[in-house]
Amino acid sequence: MKNYKVCVYAISKNEEKFVKRWYDSMKEADKIIVLDTGSTDNTVSLLKELGVEVHEKIIDPFRFDVARNLSLELIPEDYTICVCTDLDEVFEKGWKEKLLQIWNDDINRVKYTYNWSFDEYNQPATTFLANKIHKRSDYVWKHPVHEVLECQTEEKEIICKEIVINHYPDKNKSRSNYLPLLELSVKEDPLDDRNMHYLGREYMYYKKWDECIATLKKHLSLETATWKDERAASMRYIARCYKAKNDLDTAVECYLDAIEEAPYLREAYVELAYLYYEKEDYPTTYHYLKKALDITKKSDSYINEEFAWNSFIYDLIGFCAFKLGYYHEAVDYTKKALDMDKNNLRLQMNLEIMENYLKVI
Repeated sequence: MKNYKVCVYAISKNEEKFVKRWYDSMKEADKIIVLDTGSTDNTVSLLKELGVEVHEKIIDPFRFDVARNLSLELIPEDYTICVCTDLDEVFEKGWKEKLLQIWNDDINRVKYTYNWSFDEYNQPATTFLANKIHKRSDYVWKHPVHEVLECQTEEKEIICKEIVINHYPDKNKSRSNYLPLLELSVKEDPLDDRNMHYLGREYMYYKKWDECIATLKKHLSLETATWKDERAASMRYIARCYKAKNDLDTAVECYLDAIEEAPYLREAYVELAYLYYEKEDYPTTYHYLKKALDITKKSDSYINEEFAWNSFIYDLIGFCAFKLGYYHEAVDYTKKALDMDKNNLRLQMNLEIMENYLKVI
């Protein structure tokens, strides 16, 4: 195992509440560099007290790719491995040793496990493979927001799921600049399918239903939009918009399109099932939930969503099974839901009702 030098680099702005926790998980690196883009709290002083190399620069107008590239340029040339993180992220211990064990001169990028969100029991909810560990040379950040790291040469990537980063975001922090930055990104590169998808999703978050539908239809029409997982997600988001507009027939068609596009993903089955549940069509709800449960492997992409894999799906199918007279199934499914959500009083009451019902039939 060669002694490659590892540098963690990041950008920051008003992250004082995360500094100590972030540093403690990053300090296995040989060097830590932070580019602060205008903190008005104690972020800079706290980082310096911990021995982090801090540089300060106001970027106006702000864009993430510019900030990332400036922070990358601060890394000395003799550092082989660069690890880009944010201050709301935490490495699990031993990450550097695992990285050095797999790295060799032929590799220029590593994919690792990224736990993007956690449930109330601190168990990973949304997990996918991220790839912000890379070689010092031949990489550049692109796009004003939801920036991506592009390789300027032939990319040779390796997966190491044993390297794990956990994401604990500040839920109160404003991300209001994302929408205008995404609009700028699509304006700069209208043929980039990834950011077209992100822009449409952002319109959905802002309840701009018509803008979301139009943008995601553009995404689906792009020749480069070939990744089925993301295409299916666009179809689901379009369906959500039609549902919000009370056009349920079109919403159903879009969910069915998403299922046809990526039948190996649970999410569209579950969302379609819930639409029928709201219509009190329990047989159809049950049918699609059973289809969802036939899928036992969660994807490694950011497309997977918590509701398709947590207690919700068992809660819903347990209720439908009870309504349909499948009482033993109802008990079994509700128990599974409770195993995942042990403190849920409503589920506890439902299970008691179901079990009592079985005693008298």
